[in-house]
Parts: sequence; structure tokens; C-alpha cells
Amino acid sequence: MTDSAHRYDPEAVAAVYRAIHERRDVRHFVPLPVDPATLARLLAAAHAAPSVGLSQPWRLVRITRPALRRAIHDLVQHERQRTAAALDARGAEFLRLKVEGILECGELLVAGVRDGGTAEVFGRRTLPEMDVASTACAVQNLWLAARAEGLGLGWVSMFDPAALAALLGFPPGVRPIAILCLGHVEQFYTAPMLVLEGWRTPRPLAELMYEDAWPADASDP
Repeated sequence: MTDSAHRYDPEAVAAVYRAIHERRDVRHFVPLPVDPATLARLLAAAHAAPSVGLSQPWRLVRITRPALRRAIHDLVQHERQRTAAALDARGAEFLRLKVEGILECGELLVAGVRDGGTAEVFGRRTLPEMDVASTACAVQNLWLAARAEGLGLGWVSMFDPAALAALLGFPPGVRPIAILCLGHVEQFYTAPMLVLEGWRTPRPLAELMYEDAWPADASDP
């Protein structure tokens, strides 16, 4: 087979795949500030994400006040206890996991999504959840760029969306979907943290990819 004429040079291709495979959902940070120029590059990378109908439904809030950080941390800890209770037998095991780095990370961001943020129906008429998918693309851009810059990022989803929206003064129609902890790390995990902690083992691609139709004998719906 012939490589595409538009292919990057081998070193650049290798760097892209390296960032993808070495990206980690980070929970452990070194409490050092993030260089403002680096932060600007990362936010520009997030904003370069694709979005359905070029709607750009993401909204990012940078948290700078220590008291507000602590309030967000309290929301997460409250949900952490509720999640542990919902896990029944694995609750105690779950509570031993570190699920966030809100108080330690150099930068704290909250990503929100404006559901149906414009009158645009291009791509949204049948799949309105594309607003969330587009915002997730922005977070992934930020994540990969952060890894390339040597910074860690963790997506925290344990919070009451209504409570966090109220805390940050979000207007109706905008909801938070991610608390993003960004900052310096001593080292990156050699594998996803939940794998290292024995919580879960990833499934191979072969179990998650089908051809032409969903197999009749597929055991996992």
C-alpha cells in the first residue's frame, strides 16, 4: 500500500500516536503553577476541536479563587460518598481510590456545554447529544496537548451538575460536564490508574468492533 501524500513525517506521526497512548487520567499532581503561555496554547488546542455544525457548544470556566476551589472539592467529596454507597460491596475499595486532584493541580477548569446553544440543527436534529460529543472533543484536544507539553490532566465527573452550575452561576441551558484538573506531575502512570489499582482491566479492540452488523451471538449488548 502507498502512504498518503498528506502524511506527516515519521517523527511527527510517532509523536501523535505517543501522545494518544501515553495520555492518562491523572489524579496526582505537583502543586506548581502552569506557565501562562503554555495554558494559552492548551486552551487554543481545545478551542480548535471539531463541533457539530461548527456550533462550538463548549464553555470553559477557569477557577482562580481558592475558596471556590474548596467549594468544588466539597461537591466532589459529597458525590464520592454517594458513589461509594451505590457500589455496595466495592464501596470501601472505591473509597481508597484517589478520584481527583482539585486542591493540588496548578490549574482548575470547568467545562460546560450549552445544549442547543444556537438555532443550528445541522447534525443535531436527530442527534442532539452531539453538543456533549463536541465538548468532549474539546476536552480530548486539551488532554492530548497537555500530555505533549508534559502536563497531566484529569477529568472529574463526580459532582451534582445542578449544584456545580449554581455555584458557578451558569445560566439556564448550560450545564457542567467536567471538572478538569491540569498541572505538573512527578511522573505519568505507566498504565491507566484503575488498571494499576486493580479496579478494572481494559477490553481488547477485537471485542468491541464488529463488521457490517451487530453479531447475533454478542454477549455484551
